[in-house]
Amino acid sequence: MAYVDPQVITVNAVAQSLARVASGTNSGSFQTNDGNFRLDVAHSYGKRARHTLVVRQRKIAADPLISANNAEFWMTMRLTFDVPSNQGFTVAEQKLLNDGVAVWLAASSANVVTRLLGGEN
Repeated sequence: MAYVDPQVITVNAVAQSLARVASGTNSGSFQTNDGNFRLDVAHSYGKRARHTLVVRQRKIAADPLISANNAEFWMTMRLTFDVPSNQGFTVAEQKLLNDGVAVWLAASSANVVTRLLGGEN
């Protein structure tokens, strides 16, 4: 079953509408009209199953080396589930882990995410 088209991601209180731009076997891609946001969903199957969601954001800003010029910058965020294929963990159990991590991040985002992005361990 495919993700609905479009997908919407809200960043800094602004909804970004991402239309489907590609579809393949075990994969799909969505992108904003201006190309500043991209969402890729992919699955791979073998001894382990990997389910990956990748969100990319592009921005044009002053080049740090030549401030008179603008440069293109990309940022990427990934969410990957890596589980044994067809054994061990049900989809429901995988979702429970996701939900727990999501609540942990949301409840303590001022500490957890900021510390992560600041390089703490």
